[in-house]
Amino acid sequence: MPLRQPHSLHHRIVLWLLAFALALTVAVIAQGTVVIEYVERIVWRSMLMAELDHFIQRSRNNPGYHWDETAGFVIHVGADDPDLPVELRGLKPGLHDDILVAGTNHVAMVHDDAGIRYALVMDIEQFEIEESGFELLTLLAAVLLLLAVSVAAVFGVRRLLGPLQQLAERIGGIRPEDGLERIELEPNAGSELQVIADAFNDYLQRNAQFVERERTFVNTASHELRTPVAVINGAAQLALQADADPTMSRLQLQRIQRSAREMEQLIELLLALAKDPERLTRNSQALSMDTLLAQIVEDHQYLTAGKSLQLQLTTSPHCEIHAPAGIVRAAVGNLLRNAIENSDTGVIDIRLQDATVVIRDPGHGMSPEQISALYTRMARDSGRLADSGIGLELIARLCEHVGWHLELRPDSPRGTIATLQFKR
Repeated sequence: MPLRQPHSLHHRIVLWLLAFALALTVAVIAQGTVVIEYVERIVWRSMLMAELDHFIQRSRNNPGYHWDETAGFVIHVGADDPDLPVELRGLKPGLHDDILVAGTNHVAMVHDDAGIRYALVMDIEQFEIEESGFELLTLLAAVLLLLAVSVAAVFGVRRLLGPLQQLAERIGGIRPEDGLERIELEPNAGSELQVIADAFNDYLQRNAQFVERERTFVNTASHELRTPVAVINGAAQLALQADADPTMSRLQLQRIQRSAREMEQLIELLLALAKDPERLTRNSQALSMDTLLAQIVEDHQYLTAGKSLQLQLTTSPHCEIHAPAGIVRAAVGNLLRNAIENSDTGVIDIRLQDATVVIRDPGHGMSPEQISALYTRMARDSGRLADSGIGLELIARLCEHVGWHLELRPDSPRGTIATLQFKR
């Protein structure tokens, strides 16, 4: 069963306005009718009672006084008056309105005085006709007012909701395949719509960043994991050969262990890039950088085997930062690995100064053009890393993601200086 299409906001507001106007009109007419009837009875009672009191007083003072019947007024004396209409017989003392006598409307005031019943009757047929005319005129004015309110509501609400409808159409026209878009409002849009547009634009930006991180994770992981997996597979095949001697098998197992460790760091880096920076910040912990840096240097000492290289570490007495330990280890470790792999002889100087790690290598070095090209690729790719393995570009992207500052510059006469500044 298909779902019923919901009514538009314009339709709902117009209906509510019309319902409110109708209810208000009915209430005003009803209130006016009640007030008119109340005032009318007061006027009848006051007028008829005054005439009746005047007649009774004159009759007492002048027993032979005869009522000079005014047009429309008739007075009946005594309950057995033969001229008293049947409709008036048996009425209790008081005012009686809208009594039909001979097919016409009358109002009667019945009063007992000194054991005698008096009934003053007034013909109000013409008054009732005029009153009905005024009531019809009032009803017609109310209908015209409702029509005017309806037209004003339709056009007024349409004008008021115009910017909101335009905003809805622009949101509905956004296509994910078109890339990051922004909602722009007309200059006359209200402040409430501006708040909605700003919030939606912020959501679009955060969603685009999330999608970009996911794309970066998938693209990079699909490429970067091939190298360690291939190393592990090749080393395992060599170690499993029937004629492999124990020494060779042990070397291959060590290769597998190192590749597994590298793959673990790579996965941690890729997961960090795929996560929201605020979430990474919430998972930070206090780290003693002097202790951690010494462990990182010790873990990479094996890479200098076969080379005339020395790793020289200089740290401050104590330095503490707040960051995820695995990401710090992976970032510094890969900078150190890069320095070792691009150096053959000499000393690689590693220094820790006020939450800043400086690695100076005597290697082949990076020219200013190469460093500039590295940052240019990062800006151009907007997160899609080049196929260069786990290296400087991946580390630079990670540092930018978590808010660390990474600077690469050539050293004189050769080599490269990598400076990584953490947030404390």
